[in-house]
Amino acid sequence: MTKAGGYVARANAYARSVVSGRTPACRWVVAACQRQIADLQRGKDKRWPYVFDKERAERICRFIELLPHIKGPKARRSELIRLEAWQCFILTTVFGWVHRETGLRRFKRVHIEVPRGNAKSTLSSGVALFMLAADGESGAEVYSAATHRDQAKIVWGDAHAMAQRAAGLRRSLGVETGAHSIVVPRTASKFVPLSRDSENQDGLNIHFAVIDELHAHKTREIYDVIETGAGKRDQSLIWVITTAGSNRAGICYELRGYLTQVLNTALRQWDGNPYRLTGDTAEDDQLFGIIYTLDESDDWTDPAVWPKANPNWGVSVMPDYVSGLAAKAMQLAAAQNNFKTKHLNVWVNADQAWMDMRAWDRMADPSLREADFVGESCVAALDLASKVDIAAKVKIFERQLDGLPHYYAFGTYYLPEAAVRESGNSQYAGWALQQRIITTPGEVNDFRRIRDDILDDSMRFDLREIAYDPWQAAQMAQELQEEGAQVVEFRNTVANFSEPMKELDALVRQGRLHHDGCPVLAWMISNVVCHTDAKDNIFPRKERPENKIDGVVALIMALARCMLGAESRRSVYEERGVLVLGG
Repeated sequence: MTKAGGYVARANAYARSVVSGRTPACRWVVAACQRQIADLQRGKDKRWPYVFDKERAERICRFIELLPHIKGPKARRSELIRLEAWQCFILTTVFGWVHRETGLRRFKRVHIEVPRGNAKSTLSSGVALFMLAADGESGAEVYSAATHRDQAKIVWGDAHAMAQRAAGLRRSLGVETGAHSIVVPRTASKFVPLSRDSENQDGLNIHFAVIDELHAHKTREIYDVIETGAGKRDQSLIWVITTAGSNRAGICYELRGYLTQVLNTALRQWDGNPYRLTGDTAEDDQLFGIIYTLDESDDWTDPAVWPKANPNWGVSVMPDYVSGLAAKAMQLAAAQNNFKTKHLNVWVNADQAWMDMRAWDRMADPSLREADFVGESCVAALDLASKVDIAAKVKIFERQLDGLPHYYAFGTYYLPEAAVRESGNSQYAGWALQQRIITTPGEVNDFRRIRDDILDDSMRFDLREIAYDPWQAAQMAQELQEEGAQVVEFRNTVANFSEPMKELDALVRQGRLHHDGCPVLAWMISNVVCHTDAKDNIFPRKERPENKIDGVVALIMALARCMLGAESRRSVYEERGVLVLGG
């Protein structure tokens, strides 16, 4: 066991090593470490409401190192858990900070994203046992929560096995293990698994809940139940552990996005910040989070970057094993996304994704505004796939940079208020509040509002033409034409979509397709999958009905018309050149 004071010392050394660059880490791990370093300085100021309690930070670590391994060779040798430095950092940070006046824990929510094999379930099981039996809480209700009971029982099952094998600890703390629960009769405390199909979701009074693999939660139901049930105690703690996933519309990606805003604040406040600052910021003293993944500029095929995402590299994550999986992923495109999510903790959005989302994110420029393009020429496209679902309007402007055309895309999205309320997409409401989605009253989209917005566009910009799919937009096209707008029918066929879809991918990779970082369009882009036919034609598709791609369809339509316009202009210039040369 680590000597007294050693856990905090190891944690601080780890944080300094990460921030200095000696330990390979991505920007979000660096931000989490820098945040803790800065907070330790702030804690010396008695005007700041929080103070770091070294003894409380050490206590959780000492407890966990009294627990046995239950899987693998170390379990066979009856070895006790020995915490790694990164685990000491998480534990001492979460449990060390307390309110200066009340002595209550500062952090109420924890979000840990780390790939498979990094012992996140083992760590979480130890924390759950501590919260059950050693946190001094009477009637503690501890839960391991997941979408399905089998998943919920993973962390609970590990804790159950640990408690059974730690006979001395079990006796000293009065822990009893049953078939379906772990209890401490002396304090009337219990630890049970909780899933979406459980019957005991109502009336929870949660002291601690670990939510396992949040990326797999298709709805926010379990998280909301936990968050509501944890509001009745002074020191409740919600502990989320997950790998990256493929559902960018779900609760996990929503919470991850908020965490990155909190970590962005730490980077912005750091004089030595080496990263380009992008995205929003948020202040939240009650949230601790850390994301082990790759940086946007990292090449996922480079073994040198893999330890960034795997803090237990060489301990429980074996380099040879990861290398074998990487080799397979490099040869089989179908295996790439599984490797990226499970072993590098990189978010994707489909099992067979089309767009390189890191390349797409690199082209985001939040400073771009439509107002900067007033009076300039553009092409617009409409995808009105359904009156009860998202309708998309995308405009593309073209500018010449270094002798090459660069394209600037802006999307507008419409959704009926009823669809926002009833949808399983937990982000619709937030996007509506941010005015990323325009909501229209009632059960169906107000196509008159969309028409009026297009006419307004024609007044502000040189709107050369509006491409539309006649399936839903025929009447609107006729009304726009009567108002003097130039409308162009664009049928939803492979022949029409294949080349501009390939061109869009190429422009993004070349750095010539710019956008304002709109999260709605990013979500839709990441939803796109494509099938290549025998003639190498491609077409945008989605894997699930809830994975909307309307904005991408409109973007491809608009780009197709831009490409046609560019070809026409080049033909004219070439003709004129021939005439001049011929003269």
